[in-house]
Amino acid sequence: MPDDRDYYEILGVQKNASEDDIKKAYRRLAMKYHPDRNPEDKTEAERKFKEAAEAYDVLGDPQKRQQYDQFGKAGLKGAYQPHGFTDIHDIFSAFGDIFGGGGGGIFDDFFGGGGRMRTRGPRRGASLRCQIVLKLEECATGVEKTVSLRRHELCTTCHGSGAKPGTSPETCKTCGGTGVVQQSQGFFSLRTTCPRCRGEGKIISDPCSTCHGSGHEVKQREIKIRIPAGIEDGTQLRMTGEGEAGDPGGPRGDLYCFIHVQEHPFFERHGSDLLTRVPVTFSQAALGGEVDVPTIHGKTTALKIPAGTQSGQVLRLRGQGMPSVRGRGAGNLLVQVSVETPTKLTSEQKRLLRELARTEEANITPERKSFFDKVKQYLQGEE
Repeated sequence: MPDDRDYYEILGVQKNASEDDIKKAYRRLAMKYHPDRNPEDKTEAERKFKEAAEAYDVLGDPQKRQQYDQFGKAGLKGAYQPHGFTDIHDIFSAFGDIFGGGGGGIFDDFFGGGGRMRTRGPRRGASLRCQIVLKLEECATGVEKTVSLRRHELCTTCHGSGAKPGTSPETCKTCGGTGVVQQSQGFFSLRTTCPRCRGEGKIISDPCSTCHGSGHEVKQREIKIRIPAGIEDGTQLRMTGEGEAGDPGGPRGDLYCFIHVQEHPFFERHGSDLLTRVPVTFSQAALGGEVDVPTIHGKTTALKIPAGTQSGQVLRLRGQGMPSVRGRGAGNLLVQVSVETPTKLTSEQKRLLRELARTEEANITPERKSFFDKVKQYLQGEE
């Protein structure tokens, strides 16, 4: 898709369009450019079909849309990368909630099963989605998670045929096994889903007692997923072949895992860098010293506080941040210093601070002198 095409322009909506408006716009374009409705130029129709799907993949996701609105396509990197659609069935799987799952739903009335009757050979299984919640420490080291889900498997009794063992499905006599019927009305020809077999092309006279003719049964499955170190919040992992079972001989769908990272009590993540805030005493900031700061690896490390450090100043510990998900080193730990003012003082501390105050009045620092000179000039200008 050309890089200069704006996603809002592709869908034909304004930038303040609601999620519902964006979904409706995508549905309309998907209906218009489905290759089955454009037999005279399927290649161009499929290109526009995929183009609309990519635009909806970004604008239909609140986080991706926010990144796109702020930074354009340059902001769609890493966790916000648009889905790489390879074919129309991949689009059906990714947006099953719009197409009714596996290509059904809004396309059923127009294409005899929403692309299912256009698939040559066994149908591919539908894709599934799950959410994985991680701690920031798990993102730093990588972790293996087990996802438990219920999904359709081929029936163990009929092996997916849907027919009782010893029998076979029969070819539908109404549509001749195509799953669609065609009616002519003047100059127009209308194709609709076969009312007898409901688009399947076959009739099961004696259904399997286990799956009741569906060819599938629901089973509980546990899937181990390896989470790479450095993964970010909002990342989508695609587990190929871990979705629903397809027809016998057909490929399984995919499993899409959406990553959510919990907030951390000490660290804020900024790309590969981590930010933490550490309080220091006035004497440490003025004279310099060393403090122990926590790291994401569950240990502390010594941080040198230079003499004259100001409150709010950020110091850097190189290589103590998050690892790159591509294995290219690690970011930095940024330590923001907060100079803590004591609220309760001993008599000795008060005496020492008063003595310090007297020396400060006698020896004004360059910054204070500059400030007071500017104030004086300002007041003189006002007179």
